[in-house]
Amino acid sequence: MKLITTYALAAVALLVFYTGNVLAAGEAFEGRKKCSSCHKSQAKSWGDTAHAKAMESLKPEVKKEAKLKAKLDPAKDYTQDKDCVGCHVDGYGKQGGYTVETPNKYLTGVGCESCHGPGKKYRGDHRKAGQTFEKSGKTTQRKVLAEKGQDFAFEESCNACHMNYEGSPWKGAKPPYTPYTPEVDAKYKFEFDKMVKNEKAMHEHYKLDGAFEGEPKFKYHDEFQASAKVAKKDDKKGKE
Repeated sequence: MKLITTYALAAVALLVFYTGNVLAAGEAFEGRKKCSSCHKSQAKSWGDTAHAKAMESLKPEVKKEAKLKAKLDPAKDYTQDKDCVGCHVDGYGKQGGYTVETPNKYLTGVGCESCHGPGKKYRGDHRKAGQTFEKSGKTTQRKVLAEKGQDFAFEESCNACHMNYEGSPWKGAKPPYTPYTPEVDAKYKFEFDKMVKNEKAMHEHYKLDGAFEGEPKFKYHDEFQASAKVAKKDDKKGKE
């Protein structure tokens, strides 16, 4: 009996150790509330975008004509369809991400972490770097954040939803496919370099304080900053 108990305890310990390592190594989504506490102007702007309303489009009778063209049932509630919600929320199927069973409103919609990566590992460094810059003017290398998971490219994240259809030129396409394809309507032809500049889909850009430098840097960073707005006085200054 002692031997069985010993093996059982060892098995439990091994399972806890293994599970802990999997969680530690996995992606950890936190929700946009923490991001928007500093990036207030960006968050306000995002709220008016199509990405912010992504989950709304899955509700019954919303975008009825588009659903009919894509051969979907406009009366169905697709917010509960696990083949659909992944492209309308943050982190579906990943650690800390959105779940159908326990929906989190701060993960609903295609938000900050869908583009910039799950924030749990890099957000603390991001905030500290901003505070350091405010106090002393000392800058931080972007690679510090990149090494902890901040995504400075995110084109593949966009392709994973917009280009994920049968016959797609994107090599990563796999089931479940999106029913919204260029064959259904030409407007579904996705061109990242064009769409990433569309403020109806993305948020508006605001002047950043310069706390970060070096590579990796988003390829349109300088272009966006050249025409960026200045955040309102009642918002915290936009940080990179």
